[in-house]
Amino acid sequence: MFTTFNTNAFQKAKIQSGHYLPTQSGPVCRRWLAAWLLLAELGTAPAQEALQNSLTGESVSAARDKQMQSEDYTFKNGDFRMLVLPSIGMEWNDNVNLSDTSALDDYIVKPSVEITASYPFTQRNLLYVDVSLGYNRYLKHPNLSTFVLNSASRTGLSFDIGIKDVTLNLHDWMSYVQDEAQQSGTVANTPNYGTFQNTAGLAATWNLNQATLSAGYDHQNIQSTSAQFDNITHAAEMLFARAGFQVHPKVTVGLESTAAFTRYTQSGANGLNNNDAYTAGTYAEFQPSKFLKVTARGGYAIYQFQQTSTSIQTSDQNSWYASLNIAHQPSDSVSYSLEVGRETQLGTSSDLVEDWYVRPNINWKIIKGFDFNTSLFYEHGDQGVGSSGSLPGYSNGNFDWYGGSLSLEHPLTSWLSLGLNYRITVRSSSTPNDGYTQNLVGLQLTYHHK
Repeated sequence: MFTTFNTNAFQKAKIQSGHYLPTQSGPVCRRWLAAWLLLAELGTAPAQEALQNSLTGESVSAARDKQMQSEDYTFKNGDFRMLVLPSIGMEWNDNVNLSDTSALDDYIVKPSVEITASYPFTQRNLLYVDVSLGYNRYLKHPNLSTFVLNSASRTGLSFDIGIKDVTLNLHDWMSYVQDEAQQSGTVANTPNYGTFQNTAGLAATWNLNQATLSAGYDHQNIQSTSAQFDNITHAAEMLFARAGFQVHPKVTVGLESTAAFTRYTQSGANGLNNNDAYTAGTYAEFQPSKFLKVTARGGYAIYQFQQTSTSIQTSDQNSWYASLNIAHQPSDSVSYSLEVGRETQLGTSSDLVEDWYVRPNINWKIIKGFDFNTSLFYEHGDQGVGSSGSLPGYSNGNFDWYGGSLSLEHPLTSWLSLGLNYRITVRSSSTPNDGYTQNLVGLQLTYHHK
């Protein structure tokens, strides 16, 4: 399973930046937090798109294996299991249009249902589906109402095939999300930013005991949900290859390389420049126990641009990336993660964005029956790297994008849980009137079949 776009990932189910860590939280809490924090993850993703695609695939596979060990299901027939989690939420958003001077508030009703189903044909041949369907109804501004399609574990449709030491994975993941403040730090002064994404492909992993070789291909389509951002609509072909070597029972080092070929549907004055991107780098993983994992990676990125835009004069760009990820669960009641790094990503109104980021996350279970999650993020970005700037009518220059969330879940009964959450997102910019502050408060009731 390989998926990507822009984001700030703090997911505790545990699909965070390629890391999986066991948790003692209950199944409802894990799913509720995963669904909530995935929304944040769709907003600040690491930049080298094909590389992040492959890392997401690894973390999703680990999370899926964990879920398969769970005994939760709504319906079971032989080896087939299905879990259905309906929910209803209400949110208040004080700045749906991300404005610094004329913010609009709204109340949003959010019914949804998450469906997870699995069928193991054999011990190593597994069909797995994970999808969440919902609708966001804006009460004051109904023209902003939208459907939501997502997957709490970013799995979508997945089929694993085991052949001796090789595991093949076929996958297709779709997403339809419109949440401006969490989609991109490059966006301001609009209520209409959103994307429909579809990623389909094949991955293969060859386990050679002390060495693991993997490679994959994905075709990705990203479609803007509004005509205002038609310039980001594009298709991409993504390839990756990775070789990992276990030099110590607790240490793995490896090499990895990716290629991505991006073609935008819009050209001319309102279009971005087509590009080919390549990365090559190294990584190291230190895992002294199943409760602690540290990963460091770094490498070089090359972007080769074709002059398909008549308003952005571009040139080829060489850059570097690096990240450090820590995931630790020191006790049954506390787990945390931290990600820091530098990245380069495709922009929404400019060819490239370079940024530095910090993303800490803590899960607390210090009061019986209550699960807390606290997440923060900070990103400093530079838009228009290596070009003459942004598309006409869009801002350019540096920005700081930061915020955090606090969520709480408590089981009201054996079959019903209540979730409360708060999120703040702040953007400051070197361009006048392109900053904003957004506060969001919400609650959610989730039904869990027993």
